[in-house]
Amino acid sequence: MKAILDPRQSAHDPKHFMANGSRLANPEQPRRIEVLKGGAEAAGCTFQAPRDIGLGPIAAIHSAEYLTFLRTIHDRWKRIEGAADEVIPNVHPANRTDSYPRSAVGQAGYHQTDTSCPISSGTWESAYWSAQTALSGVDAIAGGETAVYALSRPPGHHAFADLAGGFCFLNNSAIAADEFTRRGLRTAILDVDVHHGNGTQGIFYRRKDVLTVSIHADPMRFYPFYWGHAAERGEGEGLGYNLNLPLERGTGDEAYLATLETALSRIGDFGPDVLVIALGLDAYENDPLRGLAVTTPGFARIGAEIARVGLPTLMVQEGGYLSEELGHNLRSFLEGYQSAS
Repeated sequence: MKAILDPRQSAHDPKHFMANGSRLANPEQPRRIEVLKGGAEAAGCTFQAPRDIGLGPIAAIHSAEYLTFLRTIHDRWKRIEGAADEVIPNVHPANRTDSYPRSAVGQAGYHQTDTSCPISSGTWESAYWSAQTALSGVDAIAGGETAVYALSRPPGHHAFADLAGGFCFLNNSAIAADEFTRRGLRTAILDVDVHHGNGTQGIFYRRKDVLTVSIHADPMRFYPFYWGHAAERGEGEGLGYNLNLPLERGTGDEAYLATLETALSRIGDFGPDVLVIALGLDAYENDPLRGLAVTTPGFARIGAEIARVGLPTLMVQEGGYLSEELGHNLRSFLEGYQSAS
């Protein structure tokens, strides 16, 4: 299987994030790339560098105002006397329609939905090449590949059109799906990350040209809390084009696979030409951010069921945090997919 990765994705090296009022070590570390790359290579993937497709497909999803913020905020932040090295917001507007301040602190609060997306000197470079990695996957699929793995890091599915959040800055899966659509390919997104892809949902919520389906831990008591509930079906033209399948905490392989069958049935009814998998591996039973209880062999079964749909598939890396088994889980998923394709 062809795989895509750019070493500049390692420039983003966050040290901390805030959770439950505590300052904690950030689990979204550059070493994830090394571990995931090893797992993909063990599954037979051959890596190549992405090409620079430019800012256009990114700006088709994210506002120019937000992209300016991401590109410039760290330099501006460092001019504040006594500021920490990482941009972490401490104030937020009540609504997206509230005034837009000139202050770096105020803009950080406007464009960062939570405290788990610190911005440092290397964040923009890494996020840009993470998106280019996904876009080069689009190129490969459009060029005739039937399956491609895009090792995009930092991840993207919590990023809205003008909001970072949940370790995410540019929504790689959404950017890829939109680019497929712009090339005339009917596209569905299946998000299998343990956390709901709230940014992806928000981006396409009023659109009917991209189907969004997410299987995740029930957000009633799990991040991202405010999105991902079963009643959220889309709005306007997008009504009926969003499907959320929340699962009870601790759900294991059998119940997960039964839910996956429901997800794939809905995808089949949409009649897509291509499938984007937002490939989180944090549904694993021992992931540091525990929510579900999928086993390593379970990932192979998930990959195999997705492959049986028979669609050209771009797998865009989302979550899955550092543990001994992270690379093994990716290998299991990819080998399961290839065994059934």
